[in-house]
Amino acid sequence: MSREYPIIAITGSSGAGTTTVRRTFERMFAREDVHAAFVDGDAFHRYSRSELARLFQEEPDRAGELSHFAVEANLLDRLEALFVEYSDNGNGTYRHYIHAEDKRMLECGYQVGTFTEWEPLPCGTDLLFYEGLHGGLVTADIDIARHVDLLVGVAPTMNLEWIQKIDRDTRMRGYSQEAVIDTILGRMNDYVRYIQPQFSRTHINFQRVPTVDTSNPFEVQDIPTDAESFVVIRFRDPSSVDFPYLLAMIQDAFMSRPHTLVVPGSRMSLAMELILAPLVRHLLAQRRFR
Repeated sequence: MSREYPIIAITGSSGAGTTTVRRTFERMFAREDVHAAFVDGDAFHRYSRSELARLFQEEPDRAGELSHFAVEANLLDRLEALFVEYSDNGNGTYRHYIHAEDKRMLECGYQVGTFTEWEPLPCGTDLLFYEGLHGGLVTADIDIARHVDLLVGVAPTMNLEWIQKIDRDTRMRGYSQEAVIDTILGRMNDYVRYIQPQFSRTHINFQRVPTVDTSNPFEVQDIPTDAESFVVIRFRDPSSVDFPYLLAMIQDAFMSRPHTLVVPGSRMSLAMELILAPLVRHLLAQRRFR
């Protein structure tokens, strides 16, 4: 872990809401004049969409056992190498994975489910910001979490996560609901093995909990609004948190445990700003300049 070139990672499952947290950081970076190198975890998938489809056609048995959550379906050695190189000297290479909502990339001629070429990170950045599935992954061969200076987990309750994924993938990515449900079920083993353990390594977890009935997440329904939810925020090191200040600044917030703050969903953005902005400033203040 290097203080000269800090790394922030947002980790969470597909559909968990990591993009919402990313936007909070983007606003914060713009306000604080922080220049970040943004890295998308999907760019480290091993296979394009067509390659994965061809693999499943040639080896049908693998269709039920290989998902993007799995280590073998990703270039995680390359991701760890990027983190090592960036923390050492602020450099590294990355690429983009093209989603259906990436209109600008599609206008440039890229196809959904493909990758851009590998290219160098921008020069002169203050920190690296990663958003994806594996920011806190640890296996027998790979330890990505140890390179991260600030690791943030986004883990809504399971049913809410599924509702959000079904809504996003059907509305924005053109999948049928049945196809999304099949994907959820096919990934379950890898979710338990590779995704959930990361939330015990995070410095902070944000978990949105709905206050409306989500008993059947596979029934077509609207995503619960912010006003229809609470956000449970767990801190690994509560001694470093000024809870009285947060309770005073966030209306209707309360503590459920000595390391856990609960805030109304409508105040999630405010809570993130109040919690994360000082941490980013602290990381940057500790940078060593050669």
